[in-house]
Amino acid sequence: MRKILVVGAGQSGLQLALGLQSHGYEVTLMSNRTADEIRSGRVMSTQCMFDTALQHERDLQLNFWESQAPKIEGLGVSVAAPGSHDPGPTQRAIDWVGRLDGYAQSVDQRVKMAGWMETFEQRGGQLVIHGAAVGDLDYFSRTYDLVLVSAGKGELVQMFARDPGRSPYSEPQRALAVAYVHGVGPRPEHPDYDAVRSNLVPGVGELFVMPTLTTSGRADILFLEGVPGGPLDVFNGVKDPSEHLSLTLELMKKFVPWEYARAMKAELTDAGGVLSGRYAPTVRNPVGRLPSGGLVLGVADVVVANDPITGQGANSASKCAAAYLASILDHGEKEFDEEWMLGTFDRYWEMAQHVTKWTNAMLAPPPEHVLNLMGAAGELQPVANRFANAFDNPADFENFFYEPEKTQAYLGSVAGA
Repeated sequence: MRKILVVGAGQSGLQLALGLQSHGYEVTLMSNRTADEIRSGRVMSTQCMFDTALQHERDLQLNFWESQAPKIEGLGVSVAAPGSHDPGPTQRAIDWVGRLDGYAQSVDQRVKMAGWMETFEQRGGQLVIHGAAVGDLDYFSRTYDLVLVSAGKGELVQMFARDPGRSPYSEPQRALAVAYVHGVGPRPEHPDYDAVRSNLVPGVGELFVMPTLTTSGRADILFLEGVPGGPLDVFNGVKDPSEHLSLTLELMKKFVPWEYARAMKAELTDAGGVLSGRYAPTVRNPVGRLPSGGLVLGVADVVVANDPITGQGANSASKCAAAYLASILDHGEKEFDEEWMLGTFDRYWEMAQHVTKWTNAMLAPPPEHVLNLMGAAGELQPVANRFANAFDNPADFENFFYEPEKTQAYLGSVAGA
C-alpha cells in the first residue's frame, strides 16, 4: 500500500486525503489545529462553491451539509454610479441577476474542515496535530512515497519559488475584510431565491454578500475588498469584532446603500466571525526541493493563490484536489518523480490558468467593452445568465469577455436572437 503525507487540512488537503483514503492509500494528514480548535476558532475564509466543485464533493460522498446550506440559485452584479454616494436606487448604474444552471453553496470552513477531519480519523486515517516545518518534511519525505503540501501560509510556502511570468502583481491589490452575520434580509429584486450579490464601486473596491451555513446555522457573509490606500482600506489594526462590524456597516451605508438597507440590523454570528488581511496574487513553481534533495508537490493555494474578487478560492482548491487525485490514481505504482509532479500541476493549470487570467483582469479598471457587456446583461437575461455561469466555468470567459471583437459579436448574436 502506497504511503502519502498531506500537509494542511483545508479544502484541498482534506478533500485529497479523504479521496486517497477511499481508494485504499495509507494517508497521513498533518494539521496545526484539532477539529475542535478549528470549529471554535476564527473564520478562515469566504467561500461560494459552484456546481462543478460541489460535484467533486458529491463524487467522494463528502457533501454532508448539502441539505442544510442555502441553495444559491443566482449571481447578481450591481455597479455604483460614478460620483454619487447618497442613498437611493439611482445610485446603481448597472443592476442585474443571472440564474445559475446548477445551484452554488457556501459552508463555513470551520464547519466543513472540522467535520471532514473527524471523518478522516473515523475512516482510519492517521492525523498528526503539529505545525510542520521544512525540517519535518525533510524527515518525513524518506518514509512516504509522496508528500503533498497544501498549507498555504508560512515557512513551507517559501519552498515554492514565485513564477514571475504568471504573477503580474508583486503587491496586494485589495485590502480584505470579512464579517459573518445573522439578520440580513433578502434582496427585494429576488425575495424568493438566494443569490450572491457582487457590488462594484469603481475606484473604491467591492462588496460581496453571500448566504452561508455557519456554526450557528444560516447566515450571510459581508465581504469588502478595498483598493489599497482607499476609503475601504481601514481595517488594519481593528481587533474588536463589534468595531469591525460597525465599520463594515458604516462603509456599506456610504458606498452601497442598497445593500446596507437589508443589513442595517445585522449582528455577528460569533466573536470569531470576522477576518481581515491582504496578500499578493501569486503563481509559484509547483515542486519544492528539501535540504536533503527530496521533492514535495504544492497543492492549490500554495502554488496558485488568486485574489478572492472572483470567488474562486474554494472552487480552485476542490478542482486541484480532483485533478491531483486523478493523476495519482492514473500513475499506479510508478515513482512520483519531478516529471510526474510537473505533469500533475500542468493538469491542474489547464483549468487554473483561466481563473488567474480572469481574476487579474477583474482587479484592473474594466475596459469599455466589459462595461458594455455588464450593462447589456441588465437588458438581456441570457447575457446575465452566461456571465453568472462562467463563475462555475471561467474558461468560458475566453469566448466573450476579454476581446472587444468577441464581446461585440456575442452581444450581437444574443440581441439578434
